[in-house]
Amino acid sequence: MISDCLKAIPLAVMVLYLLCRQIKREDKKSFLYILVPFVIAGIWFGIGSFYGESIATIISLTMIELFSFEVLQVRHRRMSFWYHGLFYLITGAITVNGIMVSEGRIFHEYILLLLYFLTEGSVYYLKKTYEENTVLYQNQLLTKQVNEVQNIYMTMRGWRHDYHNHLQTLKAHLKVNQVEEAKGYLDRLENDLDSINYLIESGNVNLDAILNSKLSLALKDDIDIHYKAEVPKDLTVSDIDLCVLIGNLIDNAVEACNKMSEQEGKRFIRLYVGVLKKQLYISVANATGEVIRKLDEDYITTKRGNHGHGLKRITNIVEKYEGYINRKNEPGVFVTEIMLPL
Repeated sequence: MISDCLKAIPLAVMVLYLLCRQIKREDKKSFLYILVPFVIAGIWFGIGSFYGESIATIISLTMIELFSFEVLQVRHRRMSFWYHGLFYLITGAITVNGIMVSEGRIFHEYILLLLYFLTEGSVYYLKKTYEENTVLYQNQLLTKQVNEVQNIYMTMRGWRHDYHNHLQTLKAHLKVNQVEEAKGYLDRLENDLDSINYLIESGNVNLDAILNSKLSLALKDDIDIHYKAEVPKDLTVSDIDLCVLIGNLIDNAVEACNKMSEQEGKRFIRLYVGVLKKQLYISVANATGEVIRKLDEDYITTKRGNHGHGLKRITNIVEKYEGYINRKNEPGVFVTEIMLPL
């Protein structure tokens, strides 16, 4: 009696697990999968009547595991070809061995069950890790944006303070009828205001806002900045994609400079945006202490951490507009060149 119960436990666990998973799913088709355990029961009785209950149990368990794997893992998640094939290979080997060796069938049933839940747990862990990394990356982006907003706020606060002082000075002159002195002060103030310009006036308001905020923060970090940007009015690339593209380039350049030690040389960023051969040409060069010898897609997406997220977004935007991107890493310098059709 105990032996029969032990034989039935793996199959019963898989049936209950599949039922619970399908009931929790919101899509209406999930109710059709509730019939699967009953189909498996019919198969079990059919095989059992010819080959015995133990063989029927291990074959039925294999079938329901493979079905569950396809429905819950492969169809609703991105599963690599090798991982998919390896699961089938191991499951098949355990099943065949369990059928051939009659003495160890109950042992093979539990191995199959453990294999499935190990796979389920691994996928859950990988998904959770990816979500945590995504949240971390988003938080870092938010921190950067907060710093940029704070920088703009402090600049505006300084202007407000200066404006108040200027008004007080003018009132003091007018209070004692020093009209000429007040006019002279206004003339000097006008000259000072004329000398105040943005770092960049590219012709694109949105891009100017991004670049001026990011480059001003880079200057505060004592990074040497060289820049020239002229953007034509008519562009194929949207303002949003252009800002995301160049914003990520500058973020990555600043990040690379901030990682450098004093012994690794002078920190700098060189930015150029303009029209070259009837295409929008973007070039960002920055100092770096790293020597990256592998710049292929796999390296960029999997081995660069949060920095890799920015690199991937840049690549996706260039591919979206069927442009060209070239990354070069020489000792002390990292260069990204991009061409986008106008």
